[in-house]
Amino acid sequence: MNGTPNDYIKYRINKSKETLADAILLSENERWNSAVNRLYYAAFYLVSALIHQKGNKAESHNGTKTQFNLHFIKTGLITLEHGKLYANLFDWRQESDYADFIDFEKEFVYDLILKVQIFNTEILQLPDA
Repeated sequence: MNGTPNDYIKYRINKSKETLADAILLSENERWNSAVNRLYYAAFYLVSALIHQKGNKAESHNGTKTQFNLHFIKTGLITLEHGKLYANLFDWRQESDYADFIDFEKEFVYDLILKVQIFNTEILQLPDA
C-alpha cells in the first residue's frame, strides 16, 4: 500500500462512492447482475475503510465480513439489519458472478440501491468515519 493509512481510508471511501454511481448507471441500463456486483463493492470498499480506520485489517472478502461482524455488528456500532444486508450483498455478488441462471430483477435492484445508499450514509456518519 502506498501512502498513509488516512490516504487509504480516503481512497476507499471515494472508491465506494464511485462504485455506487456505477451501480446506478448499470441499473439504468438494465444490467441487473452487474449492478448487484457493484453494490456489493460499494459497501465492501466502505467497510474495508472502516475496518482499517479502527486499526484492523482483513486479507480477503470473507475476512472483511468477519472483521465487520466482530468489531461493528456484535459491538452494536452497526445495526444487525445492516450486518445482514452486508452478508446478503456478499452472497448475491457471489451468485451474480459465479452461478448460472441467476437473473436479478429491476424492483429488487432498485430496492437494493436504496438500502446500500442508507447503509453507506450511516457508516459515513459514524464517529471518525
